[in-house]
Amino acid sequence: MAPRKIIIDTDPGQDDAFAILFALGSPAELDVIGITTVGGNVPLALTSKNALKVVELAGRPDVPVYAGCPAPMVRKLITAEYVHGETGLDGADLPEPVTPLQSEHAVNYMVRAIMDAPEGELTVCTLGPMTNLAMAMTMEPRIVPRLREVVLMGGGFFQGGNATPAAEFNIFVDPHAAHKVFDSGVPVTMAGIDCTYTALMTPEWLDRLRATGRRAAVEAANLADFFRQYGTHKFETPARPIHDACVTGYLLAPQIYEQRQCAVTVDIVSPETIGMTVVDWWHVTGRAKNCNVLRRIDPAPFFELMLERISALP
Repeated sequence: MAPRKIIIDTDPGQDDAFAILFALGSPAELDVIGITTVGGNVPLALTSKNALKVVELAGRPDVPVYAGCPAPMVRKLITAEYVHGETGLDGADLPEPVTPLQSEHAVNYMVRAIMDAPEGELTVCTLGPMTNLAMAMTMEPRIVPRLREVVLMGGGFFQGGNATPAAEFNIFVDPHAAHKVFDSGVPVTMAGIDCTYTALMTPEWLDRLRATGRRAAVEAANLADFFRQYGTHKFETPARPIHDACVTGYLLAPQIYEQRQCAVTVDIVSPETIGMTVVDWWHVTGRAKNCNVLRRIDPAPFFELMLERISALP
């Protein structure tokens, strides 16, 4: 079977780096045809440079990187240096990019790639705010029925939010973009924090990753050590969630996730709950089920697979 063709839309971010490395280490199953960047965890200039650094670290400078939207569709950009550090990828010694950014805007690239591909071939994986994809859908609505699936890290329900009491960060940064995508009719799979909080990387697992001696694995472990410093008030053990990697894990091993088709809406109105993903888990509204919601992950096979794939990189 040919590998699944994906575009990774991202705002790296240590956990984004894991998701990208995980995908690039799985070429038999995943063909990353392009990476698009967006303002999110840090501003666009940094997320774009960080994406180039990650493909360089993976030994895959052939993967093109396209810079996209620097700010949300309606609101001002909110960033998260308090989690990811000033660069967005603090904690590791990463190679300086050799390959330059592509000159084409990420939104134009998305539209072109989806329109040129056979219908139902391309999957877009969003690891940050969904601005680029929503803008692409606005600019060219014909891409919507041509997509195979959108798989996103964002949202949540049972855990509340991590940016506000109600909203997860990626959705909170650009709730209007998320609303556009969820309401578009495209097949959507959501790895929210309900799911990612069950994907807890332990110090012992990071020791195993580092012990492989591979540069990508060692630097990924270094990134994780910095990332793990955040959230000490939330988690009872030294283990921390590796959010965005859950998207790659779903593409490779969907059977290790508890999942349910639900109606999901995104609040874009209330000052208190803007950015909240309201999940009709018990199907009480009668609304059409527009989202495959990932609730939990089986961590043991997930982390074994990620260790195998990242340690396969140079």
